[in-house]
Amino acid sequence: MSIHIRKIGRIGQITLQRPEALNAVTYEMVLAIEAALDGWRDDERLACVLIDAEGHKAFSAGGDLQYMYDTASKGDFEAGRTFWRDEYRLNAKIASYPKPYVALCQGFVMGGGVGVSLHGSHRVVGESSKIAMPECAVGLVPDVGGSLLLARAPGRLGEYLGVTGTRMNASDAILAGFADYFVPEAEWSGLTENLIETGDVSVITILARDPEDGPLMALRGQVDEVFGKATLTDMLAALPDDEWGIATARAIRAASPLSAACTLDLVRRARAGDDIHTALQQEYRFTSRSASDGDFVEGIRAAIIDKDRNPRWRHARVEDVTSAEVEAMLAEPPGGDIEI
Repeated sequence: MSIHIRKIGRIGQITLQRPEALNAVTYEMVLAIEAALDGWRDDERLACVLIDAEGHKAFSAGGDLQYMYDTASKGDFEAGRTFWRDEYRLNAKIASYPKPYVALCQGFVMGGGVGVSLHGSHRVVGESSKIAMPECAVGLVPDVGGSLLLARAPGRLGEYLGVTGTRMNASDAILAGFADYFVPEAEWSGLTENLIETGDVSVITILARDPEDGPLMALRGQVDEVFGKATLTDMLAALPDDEWGIATARAIRAASPLSAACTLDLVRRARAGDDIHTALQQEYRFTSRSASDGDFVEGIRAAIIDKDRNPRWRHARVEDVTSAEVEAMLAEPPGGDIEI
């Protein structure tokens, strides 16, 4: 079984159980989590929800990209669209859930893993946490409500993290607004037992500590200066000729040019709207087209299937992407915007 859902004591507990696949979130897991949350919403015996995962390497490294590739590469684009529609509905439910929603996030937390954890009310990270939205590297955009999380990050960290897919440690994640508390991972089992017994989430505040500093704080000034520019071309031109600037340029150049350009637009739209439902609708405009009109299939081929790390994107460089192409990818879908 890829997921273990149960009521125990005062909590509803969800445990991802695909450690061999870095707990990648499958379509069946999405539906199971949603059904559990719907069933627990009005259960007075349950004071809160706890989501955690087996294994040390990852809470969840993302969605089930193998399934997405298998269907889209055969021309079945509707399978992915169905996955995203239902996944985004779950993300919105987590963001507005009426009970405390506690997420214990060790190791890699990326993509779909972010969606089932980091919209919760109590987001706990530890020493091993590595949080990122690296979708541009596989021809997608930061989705599952990630564009809104990025938009709410201080200054221009959202544009930087979204376009480059830079990994955040615990301190960085708290600074960027992706997490709330650092609790040493050795104390997570005791935290869980306390929640089972009492349902009182104030124990998290009691156990929380200050993590070691991450690199993002020191980079704030440079990030705001560079990623406040209007376009990716302007940003690349503004990058300093130092270790950070060279690494950042390399990350931007490695991403799908179309995805990177659309990510900038999505983060800025999400910042203006500041609403999870609107952000998810905007993300779906891209993801629903990502296989048929974007770089998604090629990105997954290069990163996951053939692993040659040599994607052949539709555009050679970010400079080649036109504003009209971005507008087309982010226009209302033929069937209308999804209702969430």
